Amino acid sequence: MRIVSLLPSATEMVFALGLEDRLVGVTHECDHPEAVRHLPRVTHTLIPTETSSGQIDGLVRERLAEGRALYTLDLPVLEELEPDLILTQALCDVCAVDEREVREAACHLPGHPDVLNLEPQTLGEVLTALRKVGSATGIEARADRVVRALRDRVDRVTARSERVEAPRRVVFLEWLDPPFSGGHWTPEIIRLAGGEDLLGREGGASRTLTWEEIATSRAGLVFIAACGYSVERTLEDLPPLVRIPAWRALPAVRSGEVHVTNGSHYFSRPGPRLVDSLEILAHTLHPKLHPLPDSLPRPRRASLPRRAVEAAAGR
Repeated sequence: MRIVSLLPSATEMVFALGLEDRLVGVTHECDHPEAVRHLPRVTHTLIPTETSSGQIDGLVRERLAEGRALYTLDLPVLEELEPDLILTQALCDVCAVDEREVREAACHLPGHPDVLNLEPQTLGEVLTALRKVGSATGIEARADRVVRALRDRVDRVTARSERVEAPRRVVFLEWLDPPFSGGHWTPEIIRLAGGEDLLGREGGASRTLTWEEIATSRAGLVFIAACGYSVERTLEDLPPLVRIPAWRALPAVRSGEVHVTNGSHYFSRPGPRLVDSLEILAHTLHPKLHPLPDSLPRPRRASLPRRAVEAAAGR
């Protein structure tokens, strides 16, 4: 079976299931694991990435409002690859090629490949999606073993979190200009890690926030995983926030409880590394209770300049 993945998360599922020898094509965004980088790319972005977060947001909103695509398929490459199975999604217009375009293309490809639509909205549904890929590729038993191992890790975190007497009050941001809450699986992960998501709703979509809404939350901890951004790229967006009074006054900001992780690798992609994301967040919220596995990165703590903190305190 020849597989083409149109989602970074699906690509990571394919590798987690040991199907990498069947993967023949991926998206321009697929970057994990390292072995995927040599595979042919079957998509292109129509949004310039070398620009500011605010400009990217504006371009995305404009194209979506006009019904214009954000990504496009490279049909000649796709035809050459002759896939038997295409993995795609219809959950997020900003994350992948439009599902209708994929299905239309599949009808004209040699062999008329199957199209498997994956759109999990909770952590449990991510594990179910892994089983769906396993079923579509005839490795159900192997998929069950992979899912059980991931579920065991989730259960261990959940069991430790039951000892938390007071959940940490968290604002999770997946974009900074403008600010966005984390949606779908993210509030669930926060709850399992021993926290309370003040602005997100389990299973609901992420949404645009106002800085006043964020300030009103009085969050004791802010966790930032900007969608598609590395830690270093995210940190570039933090200094301008000092000019926003609502941000400066937030208890989490004034106490230095702002944590940044790689949003390209964690939280944004509904694949196996959501379990890594859970372990990273659990350690951040309750470091004495939840050990951080050696293989996972510690989030970067970001703090305001001292003068900004003093200004927020009215000194």
